[in-house]
Amino acid sequence: MSVESANESANESANGAVTEPVSADRFARESLGVLNRLAESARADVSAAAGLIADCVRADGVVQAFGTGHSQALVLELAGRAGGLVPTNRLSMADLVLYGGDHPSALDDPLLEREPGIAVRLYELAAPRPQDLFVVISNSGVNNVVVEMALHAKERGHRLLAVTSLAHTGTVPAVHPSGRKLADLADVVLDNAAPRGDALLELPGGGAVCALSTLTGVLLVQMAVAETAAQLLASGDRPPVYVSANVPGGFESNLELEKRYAGRIRRTAG
Repeated sequence: MSVESANESANESANGAVTEPVSADRFARESLGVLNRLAESARADVSAAAGLIADCVRADGVVQAFGTGHSQALVLELAGRAGGLVPTNRLSMADLVLYGGDHPSALDDPLLEREPGIAVRLYELAAPRPQDLFVVISNSGVNNVVVEMALHAKERGHRLLAVTSLAHTGTVPAVHPSGRKLADLADVVLDNAAPRGDALLELPGGGAVCALSTLTGVLLVQMAVAETAAQLLASGDRPPVYVSANVPGGFESNLELEKRYAGRIRRTAG
């Protein structure tokens, strides 16, 4: 069957109603609609999230960001990029190899994220200070390592910001032995407005295409960064932000800013 025929067959739902076929234009329009609504509805939560981040920066803390799978894209959006805050650290499963001495083959285990104790090891390798803020990102909010990281951070007295899909996490069971989900543990939750399963456009015969959580997550992260800068400026504090290393003097300027957090932020690729 051709794409055109498949889309035509998708135009009628079970009750006979006409639905729009899958297309690039449809995804662009619907995703932009979600982004516009989210920009309005998330304002209060973004302000609260920025308050946590600003408090962390003022206390000479570091934002410890963690996510697995595609959530790592949002960790990279927050930690160590031009226009972003300097006191940010990326936590990654790869830290087990880069800093923990594990053999690289350990990362080949598809069930590694379910193994108890992994998040505790990642936490210990990062050696965070009490004033550090944890930002944990997970669309489902139920994976074992994500919940374990959130639990461990809270048990150690850290504030916790979560970025997750409430629509998804609210419709799936908890899998961590505690029975908790990421959203249950956070001081502030940023709901990325992604649907259950993340994909936005339903396909003929079942399934869906075009994930949404990265688009909405980037919006939320950058809104939080902007609001953090605003709150810091309002209290007379200059936001410590990166300049692009690809402009003259940018690399040198960034190195100078990073000196304040020497040994606490890691920029190793992997």
